[in-house]
Amino acid sequence: MSIRPHILQNGALTPALEAALATAFEVRRLADQADPQAFLAEHGARFTGLVTSAPAGASAALLASLPALRVISSHGVGLDQIDVAGAAQRGIAVGYTPEVLNDCVADLAMALLLDVARGTSAADRFVRRGDWTQGKFRLARKVTGQRLGILGLGRIGRAIAQRAAGFEMQIRYTNRKPVADVAWTFEPSVVELARWADTLVVITAGGAATRHLVNAEVLEALGSDGFLVNVARGSVVDQAALVQALQQGRIAGAGLDVYADEPNVPAELMALDNVVLLPHIASATRETRQAMEALTVDNLRAFYAGGKVLASALA
Repeated sequence: MSIRPHILQNGALTPALEAALATAFEVRRLADQADPQAFLAEHGARFTGLVTSAPAGASAALLASLPALRVISSHGVGLDQIDVAGAAQRGIAVGYTPEVLNDCVADLAMALLLDVARGTSAADRFVRRGDWTQGKFRLARKVTGQRLGILGLGRIGRAIAQRAAGFEMQIRYTNRKPVADVAWTFEPSVVELARWADTLVVITAGGAATRHLVNAEVLEALGSDGFLVNVARGSVVDQAALVQALQQGRIAGAGLDVYADEPNVPAELMALDNVVLLPHIASATRETRQAMEALTVDNLRAFYAGGKVLASALA
């Protein structure tokens, strides 16, 4: 009888994923321990695998407490909370769940773009309040033919651009470097991309390198007729600067799925009728979450069977 690998779980996971993990591995949940630090000091050396999520991550301190760790499998695509560099130095494999959520995140980005430009959520509130009996709803903005700026042309950014092409939108993007195999125009400056765009969609990675990449200068360039859509990470946008720009009418509106301090959303944003607020649900469909759960488990299975994860976060 083979000994099942010992896996440490960091953070909350879905019941379905926890059940799937339990069929193949010996899993201990760090959150269940009365004193997590004492537990790690006593038992950390037994774990060769770590399963986590994009929000929970895997800090340098956690990795240091797991001297036998060989593999990390993260339920999500965000890597800003995982010490990827530290894992690579120790030869620890890092698996995550790219590709399987591209469509749903891109779909939601387009939903936010459409909603904030056409005012559908605001119009729904208008009807529910009974305001239609007092007068007409405000004029909205046309989406077809808009100029769309995409901040981050990775897998999801491409999927957004493909959908936008169906709306006959003009598309430009900015990235760390130009993407070789696309026809869309590369704009090296975030500020100039914002100045050109009617809507700026943020879909770049989070982390220190992109913190407040969308700042007051970018918002000023986007201008009073421009919209911001963020389906990336709250840290990428200077939230205080965004609140000011919206309150002062220096941008036309925003569609947000992510925030600086989730799940806490500033009251100032809630008070604005030209802002669409969602609770970080871009990948939250049954189909996508099932695919993410399966890949989280399969990354671990593949590693213990052959020494490699199926989807590696390491270049």
